[in-house]
Amino acid sequence: MRRLAIIGGGAWGTALAIAAHRAGSQAILWARDPQVVAAITQRHENPVFLPGVRLDAAIASTGELDAAATGADGLLLAVPAQFLRLVLQRLAGCAKALSAATPLLLCTKGIETHSLKTMSELAAEILPGWPVAVLSGPSFAAEVARDLPTAVVIASHDATLARAFLSALGGGRFRPYLCHDPVGAEIGGAVKNVLALASGIVRGRGLGDNAGAALVTRGLAEMTRLGMAKGARAETFAGLSGLGDLVLTCNAQQSRNFSVGVALGRGGKLSEILAGRRSVVEGVTTAAAVVRLAATLAIEMPIAEAVAAVLGCDASIDEMIDRLLVRPYRSE
Repeated sequence: MRRLAIIGGGAWGTALAIAAHRAGSQAILWARDPQVVAAITQRHENPVFLPGVRLDAAIASTGELDAAATGADGLLLAVPAQFLRLVLQRLAGCAKALSAATPLLLCTKGIETHSLKTMSELAAEILPGWPVAVLSGPSFAAEVARDLPTAVVIASHDATLARAFLSALGGGRFRPYLCHDPVGAEIGGAVKNVLALASGIVRGRGLGDNAGAALVTRGLAEMTRLGMAKGARAETFAGLSGLGDLVLTCNAQQSRNFSVGVALGRGGKLSEILAGRRSVVEGVTTAAAVVRLAATLAIEMPIAEAVAAVLGCDASIDEMIDRLLVRPYRSE
């Protein structure tokens, strides 16, 4: 893979384009926002989503999806989860211009709200037969862009495909690990956003470090139960796409989900907290989807349920905390 098309001009897509270029790959970035395309093309920066980071002039940008995808050896999809279906459908529309079954690397973390499908399940529905891998793990876009040490996983049932994406992206301080459990990588990446909201609420409410540690630990148990019900391996959640991502997003203010949770914990209203934000806070839409998916699989996820109830304005934060604390005692 020498030419990579990064589909999504947000902070993460831009950071991946930078990582690809550093690894020696030719990178072209597709963005829906003409302002982003113009800034990258003319000034070699993305001031809307990744301010203060200089892009190499070799990184191209376009607002035409078919122009970005045509001739690409691999497509990196880094759009918000609830927009991925539309992008996949558009790719299907220009599939004749692409080389047959161009490999996809899904870099989006979430679950589609109405279908309850993971991102790879969406890809299989809309682009059947196309090779698919998943990128997940603890990776703030700004730190990747600044070339700070980062470890992620590239997961696929096809080890050759995963290695090809690893070679196209890995290098310097961006270190991908191979994983043979894409289901686990996807569930970990989706659920951690919900748990980051919960962790932020704990911090904003001033409930202490003990409560924060308990929440992350029990949240990891919920994540693992859901993943295993979907066919994932338990050990995946002890790795970068499970525990690693939780450690990152449940403790850092630069995590969008954690920072929104902190604001909620301090009494803020969700609509006001989200107003003016350009970047999507994936956990806000993923929470209800995770709870519904867990219900279809008969999986208990009380922390995720509490977050979804708070976001849906069905319950107060204090009420949800009390409900969690009066649950029956049981073995860990």
